[in-house]
Amino acid sequence: MPLKAELHCHLEGAAAPELVIRQAQKYGVDPSPFIQDGAFIWSDFTSFLACYDFAADLFRNEDDYARLTDHYLTSLARDGAIYSELFTSPDHAQKAGLSPRAYTDAIAEGMTRAKAKTGIEARMIVTGVRHFGVERVEAAARFAARCKHPLVTGFGMAGEERFGDTEDYVRAFEIAREAGLGITVHAGELAGWESVSDAIEHIRPARIGHGVRAIENPDLVKKIADLGVVLECCPGSNIALNVFSSFAEHPFAELRRAGCKVTLNSDDPPYFSTSLKHEYELASQHFGLTETDLISITRTAIEAAFVDRATRTALLARLPAIPRSR
Repeated sequence: MPLKAELHCHLEGAAAPELVIRQAQKYGVDPSPFIQDGAFIWSDFTSFLACYDFAADLFRNEDDYARLTDHYLTSLARDGAIYSELFTSPDHAQKAGLSPRAYTDAIAEGMTRAKAKTGIEARMIVTGVRHFGVERVEAAARFAARCKHPLVTGFGMAGEERFGDTEDYVRAFEIAREAGLGITVHAGELAGWESVSDAIEHIRPARIGHGVRAIENPDLVKKIADLGVVLECCPGSNIALNVFSSFAEHPFAELRRAGCKVTLNSDDPPYFSTSLKHEYELASQHFGLTETDLISITRTAIEAAFVDRATRTALLARLPAIPRSR
């Protein structure tokens, strides 16, 4: 089983059904409309969001968030992951009645617990929600820039990518960039190749969350490869949300053949009946990747991780050498 690394996972979306059920019992809430037979129930993007919000609302204090983070990272390490980046949301914190700092400290506590048990390294990417508007995204960027927490190493933007104009959010990313944070942005998932092109032009990210719709424009694919922008691909999520109708139509292998730097990630794993381990298995089954290929993808993820040089070097040293082709 190859060692793994994940760059694209939403913390609140990583809560396993069994953990959500325990949280529902803790707060006296009936989970049955959203969880049945140990699985989340949803049928389209609207009902997915309703289910997601229901579960997220059950994490309300520091202990809840520390438990969630520890639970997810421990399970991830059990499946062979040595590194994880989690998208965190100051907006979720405030909805729960927590200050962004208390929320961040609680997540850091969960990361510390998981590392003590398993050795897994983890970092946070503070994330603004695009459809909440420019001011909220800039507020998230200001928090990320000033919090100075050693485990907060990146800034990104998620949410409805068809909302607003990408260039309106440039200042948020400049705030984060000026603070030395790594930059990623969701694009090219539910919106087409144009959203990826706009993100590259206006945001200049090191990485793009998803980015797979770039395949619709061969010139853009070449540009991504030439620039070395890393794509945080989530094939299982893409199929579940019908971005592509089947793995046979998914462009992961084509993007990789074109020279794009691609990684494998789980996005909101329990909602899509997946995990990071399963994404690696899917890539082997549907995209013909060998174990050597998968090790190479893990290496790409670690090289693109928002970590300091010493941490990156230590993580890369844990990977087996990739045999040289003759």
